[in-house]
Amino acid sequence: MTSPAQSAHLPLGVEAPRYARSDLTVGIVHIGVGGFHRSHQAMYLDRLMNQGLARDWAICGVGLLPGDARMRDVLRAQDHRYTLVLRHPDGHEEVRVVGSLADYLFVPDDPAAVVSRMADPATRLVTLTITEGGYNLSEATGEFAGDAAAIVADLADPARPLTAFGLVVEALRVRHERGIPPFAVLSCDNISSNGDVARRAFSAYAALRDQELGRFVREEVAFPNSMVDRITPQTTDADRASLRERYGIDDGWPVIAEPFAQWVVEDRFPLGRPDWDLVGAQLVDDVVPYEHMKLRLLNASHQAMCFFGILLGHRYVHEAVADPLIARLLRAYWDREGIVSLPGAAPGIDLADYTATLLERYGNPAIADTLARLAAETSDRIPKFLLPVVRDLLATGRPVDVSAAVVASWARYAECRPDEVVDNRRSEVIAAAQRLSEDPVGFLRDPELFGDLADQGRFVDPYLRALTLLREQGVRVALEALVG
Repeated sequence: MTSPAQSAHLPLGVEAPRYARSDLTVGIVHIGVGGFHRSHQAMYLDRLMNQGLARDWAICGVGLLPGDARMRDVLRAQDHRYTLVLRHPDGHEEVRVVGSLADYLFVPDDPAAVVSRMADPATRLVTLTITEGGYNLSEATGEFAGDAAAIVADLADPARPLTAFGLVVEALRVRHERGIPPFAVLSCDNISSNGDVARRAFSAYAALRDQELGRFVREEVAFPNSMVDRITPQTTDADRASLRERYGIDDGWPVIAEPFAQWVVEDRFPLGRPDWDLVGAQLVDDVVPYEHMKLRLLNASHQAMCFFGILLGHRYVHEAVADPLIARLLRAYWDREGIVSLPGAAPGIDLADYTATLLERYGNPAIADTLARLAAETSDRIPKFLLPVVRDLLATGRPVDVSAAVVASWARYAECRPDEVVDNRRSEVIAAAQRLSEDPVGFLRDPELFGDLADQGRFVDPYLRALTLLREQGVRVALEALVG
């Protein structure tokens, strides 16, 4: 048995870093080191390093949450290396050890050490995967929630911040005071115009500290937009056991992912960037068409399938898409609403090929991605992925039957499976779902989630049709009525 840290003892066929990690210097600080970051951004950088490039762009990971203490301990024990396993549909695997993560700091241990690392002139880029809901902006108003407890605490003690906003802004303040140019801030979260969202959130926090600091962050700091894509399910104990049994590697937190990966980045980095384009990333002037395509076709279709799939008794994504009703649901969503809603074409992308590839990816049984994962934190996801489709279609007079049925499936799921709901607004969602008998439209009367959709008859009518069928005749009848 060997560790990812023991490159010389890795079994034949497992790729190890081909570079001396002692030669690396940190150029990127990444907040939110989970499975996706390690299957995606860190992987692209590892590819570059294996070509003898980007040695001064190694990553220092940063963990904010109490649960991140485990990531700290696992990575520290493995010299910050980990195993990435790509699982192909035919069952074969590509296994590699990734070495681009050079360090990891857990914020509660020493917030000042994190600020110091970001303020170091060698740090030229701060990247983020803090989840769709991590930007502290109201869904209804778009305003930064300055009264959130964690924000109030950081504002009271700005030199020892515990939030991403406090850390980044304090580091930018220190750099500005010392005459060091600001690093770029690159969001890698699944949000439309994620760089613009990050700019709004971080500059709003900075303005709460000081108006001039807010202006500086808003006007002088680069926040490039990006689009990211790779299905990366949560690592399970079975994944760890498989890695030990098949390859003799004892990794406390390996990463499992599909072979497909895509990264489109707005090329706006005043202090430079790694040559990601040499290893498959796309550097473009305008990310927006790619963002809309991915968020509205991939991420929104995850929401379309997950609740219907669970209510049909499926557990895994590949099981759900093998059900003809779910496959027809996805095709109906893409053809009738998702593609129609796109405001412009993404250069070089054929949408028929793209959606066909999505079905192939969803059908990969080796990934064993769960519908429960897709159903988690829906109050963060549906407003960002699906409701922009709804609003654009309503504005142009087009039907929204499929999208409305997806929201109805969420309501029905929360009504009949409340114990399974994982959501940061769990109590509100469940309470609204438990009142469906007497007030079915009440589920939509949450302006933080739905804005004014409860007053839009062209959305409410198909929502009620789908919900009534789901509650009175079952999910198969409802789906047949929708896509039959």
